[in-house]
Amino acid sequence: MNILGISAYYHDSAACLVRDGEVVAAAQEERFSRRKADPAFPVAAAEYCLREAGITSADLDLVGFYDKPGLKFERILETHMQVAPRGFSNFVRAMPLWLREKWFVPHQIQKTLGYAGEVLFAEHHESHAASAFYPSPFDEAAILTLDGVGEWTTASWGIGRGNELDLKQEIRFPHSLGLLYSAFTYFTGFRVNFGEYKVMGLAPYGEPRYADRIFDNLIEIAADGSFLLDLSYFDFLAGDRMTSEKFDDLFGGPAREPESPITQREMDIARSIQVVVEEVLLRQARYVHRETGMRNLALAGGVALNCVANGRLLREGPFDELWIQPAAGDAGGALGVALLLWHRIEGNSRTVGRGDRMSASLLGPAYGEDEIEKLLREKGANARRLGEQRLVEETAELLARGNVVGWFQGRMEFGPRALGSRSILGDPRNEAMQRTLNLKIKFRESFRPFAPAVLRERVADYFELQRDSPYMLLVADLQASRRVPIPADARELQGLDRLRIPRSDVPAVTHVDYSARIQTVDHESQPLFHALLRAFERRTGCPVLVNTSFNVRGEPIVCTPEDAWRCFLRTDMDYLALGPFLLDKRTQPEPQEELVAGPLALD
Repeated sequence: MNILGISAYYHDSAACLVRDGEVVAAAQEERFSRRKADPAFPVAAAEYCLREAGITSADLDLVGFYDKPGLKFERILETHMQVAPRGFSNFVRAMPLWLREKWFVPHQIQKTLGYAGEVLFAEHHESHAASAFYPSPFDEAAILTLDGVGEWTTASWGIGRGNELDLKQEIRFPHSLGLLYSAFTYFTGFRVNFGEYKVMGLAPYGEPRYADRIFDNLIEIAADGSFLLDLSYFDFLAGDRMTSEKFDDLFGGPAREPESPITQREMDIARSIQVVVEEVLLRQARYVHRETGMRNLALAGGVALNCVANGRLLREGPFDELWIQPAAGDAGGALGVALLLWHRIEGNSRTVGRGDRMSASLLGPAYGEDEIEKLLREKGANARRLGEQRLVEETAELLARGNVVGWFQGRMEFGPRALGSRSILGDPRNEAMQRTLNLKIKFRESFRPFAPAVLRERVADYFELQRDSPYMLLVADLQASRRVPIPADARELQGLDRLRIPRSDVPAVTHVDYSARIQTVDHESQPLFHALLRAFERRTGCPVLVNTSFNVRGEPIVCTPEDAWRCFLRTDMDYLALGPFLLDKRTQPEPQEELVAGPLALD
């Protein structure tokens, strides 16, 4: 039985193909359109899923959509009626898309895909909950979902047992932890729905000086983690801003202008809202644990991408085990609704094994040697074809010498993280690596930290973590034995000046508070990437690499070999491992030239 799940029209549109309960393919539309967080109907992503499954739309048994547009429109209409006449221009701007597409999802699916069958709808947070529980390694678990807003729900909790999923309680719009965090994203000068992770990365540079101000004025939190926002501080119900003038007054002035210098105020505000989010999440988790008595917790929704909060929940929370959907945002809703149809609507059972059912989140397209070689010939590239072992050994040697390497291998990752298939890699021992990657390759803010990819069998030697973290969704501290003393003359440095201080023997992946967003790599799920880490360890004694996504600021992660080639030439990357081919930047043609076919050196 073939089921296609679709998410669309807000951000991170995606498609997912489930066959007989197994996730065959899943991808975000942004990877194909090259428009970051593309909200459009996922035409290319759906076509890829069908192609990967070897079927056409005529072979689909069901198509599911991840939310209910009618309920969402009801919320938008009621909200505008409550605040009218304010916000009328926003309402008028939104209507054409509703009248053209959002009201007609079944017609859009049938017309675009050539599908004549049934289209079913789940509620937004049902899709999140299904994406959290059904692929998890748990036979039973408590479920917690948190995001900006779906139809009306902004957070929910429930229980999953076998193939059953039951949501018990919810928090409703406009009271939203996700929207609260997005308001602070806006206020600190970053783009809503794009820059929340920047606020998380900025937080360790600050102090929680404003946390009490947030607790006392913006949010009233109950013991069970439910909460109410004081809406007088916000303008997202009717205006073009997330925050009001009253919010400005509370925090000593207007929002930071995008791209302007970041001040200590923004750092302290980022730290403060992080503290608040963690407190809400911990209270909710403790309440859900009391109500359910479950040992395990499954998480999804955009707030579940806050890996700092996840790390604290793992350390201080009441649950023995935690599993987070790697595509926790709206993209994961496509996967959730497809699995919901298979298990709940069709009544099929689940099989729980040793691991989860996400195939290491490697659910996107792969490209064969012939396809890559054809591209390289067309581009006039100078490349060497290497066997797998030689590719691993040579790449490890290049990394050990301080080079930055683009690593394009196998199936593309589903979700926001590069996990060793579409990655840019570097030596974590290099004190200059973080600055080099941020400013010369990623073209992004200098404060942004980088994640370590570490051999699963060595993770506890470097980090205060004793478990798997394959999806880069947990933050833990560096082991004390890896830290280095801070010089006396550097201890008083504040803000971004703290970037200059080496803090460990892996400084490129150690944040200013000694934390790291960890990816563990095992041989079973990532054999080639695991082999590369092993080869690097043999040369250096270090089982860790810097792993950042293969893209530049403002662009999605690369999907195709041509995307990788273009990104390689436009940045200061030194080498590119493109499938079995190894390319040296120094020998490549200038990207501005009209390139002609050239010979490949094969060895």
